[in-house]
Amino acid sequence: MNIHEYQAKELLSKYGIGIPAGHAAMSVEEAVEAAKKLPGPLYVVKSQIHAGGRGKGKFKELDADAKGGVRLAKSIEDVESDARDMLGNTLVTIQTGDEGKQVNRLYVTDGVDIEQEYYLAMLVDRASGQVAMVVSTEGGMDIEDVAHNTPEKITTITIDPAQGFMPHHGRAAAFALKLEGDLNKACQKLCAQLYTAFTDLDAEMLEINPLVETKANENGDAQLLVLDTKMSFDGNALYRHKDVEAMRDETEEDPAEVEASQYDLAYIKLDGNIGCMVNGAGLAMATMDIIKLNGAFPANFLDVGGGATTEKVTAAFKIILKDPAVEGILVNIFGGIMRCDTIAEGIVVAAKEVDLSVPLVVRLEGTNVAKGKEILENSGLPIVSADDLGDAAKKIVAEVKQAA
Repeated sequence: MNIHEYQAKELLSKYGIGIPAGHAAMSVEEAVEAAKKLPGPLYVVKSQIHAGGRGKGKFKELDADAKGGVRLAKSIEDVESDARDMLGNTLVTIQTGDEGKQVNRLYVTDGVDIEQEYYLAMLVDRASGQVAMVVSTEGGMDIEDVAHNTPEKITTITIDPAQGFMPHHGRAAAFALKLEGDLNKACQKLCAQLYTAFTDLDAEMLEINPLVETKANENGDAQLLVLDTKMSFDGNALYRHKDVEAMRDETEEDPAEVEASQYDLAYIKLDGNIGCMVNGAGLAMATMDIIKLNGAFPANFLDVGGGATTEKVTAAFKIILKDPAVEGILVNIFGGIMRCDTIAEGIVVAAKEVDLSVPLVVRLEGTNVAKGKEILENSGLPIVSADDLGDAAKKIVAEVKQAA
């Protein structure tokens, strides 16, 4: 699960992490009131969407030379003008795709006098089974280019969760960022705080870009502040974090994926034209691979799980068919815990309810397979039966081409 920047900063602030003052706003009026609560005279107005690259993004509804989704405002009037430009309009960034995302929330923060920008992130490294802390002196909007063109400027420090965060991890990060004196110590403390937040909240990813060093004040003191951050969480652990779960913004998610989550279905929309309904993640991946091997592309990943009911299967079928790109459906079920007759009943119910108009190929194997095939044969529906996975893939690809 992803959350917005202002929500992530709210969580991090509870761990004593330095964050510029700011307030969320859902309307132009709220944005103006948020700015009035800040010292000024500089304000930053940020679009809140679940995508990066907001600063370089463009709004579909505005002129091509209009500013992006993160703007520096020099007055309350500028804040109001920027809020009117952003709210309700569609922001297209490098991560949203051409369709973009509608901006429904803003974050108005105090301006920061920046001396240097850095990059710092923590994520789960599945290869090592450890937490990876990634740091770079090249913070800012072009970190992807840094990773591609000058990977030597990025340092990765792994932390064994059995041992936990140790002082040498913080020192390594501060050294990699070339920080000295009080800022070096501040970085070590910050890394420890971030690791605590990361593990306490069962986060999957915590990215700070940029982490900034402020210009020194009249006393010669500078700070490290989290200027922008993104966080995502392990969905399987959300039951332990009701406060985090309450931050979910379903308007930022694919409606089909939201509906699927209500039925405990694992669904991810893809760009192909053949819908897939499978039980088991590994079998689902194999099914998508073999569809592509036969010259077509899957329209989704959908795992109904091992203990699905007729209602659950019916819901899965309907979700697949709501995608206008789907030109055919392949159902591939190996019934262990899952019974083939349950799958068959769900398919028949759903196909009749939605008035099935695309080719459907079904491969069943396992518990109650004979009964499942009997239900499909007696349904009166134009369902094509397959003997094995290879046969099923060939048949659905052929059926789709024939229908076209």
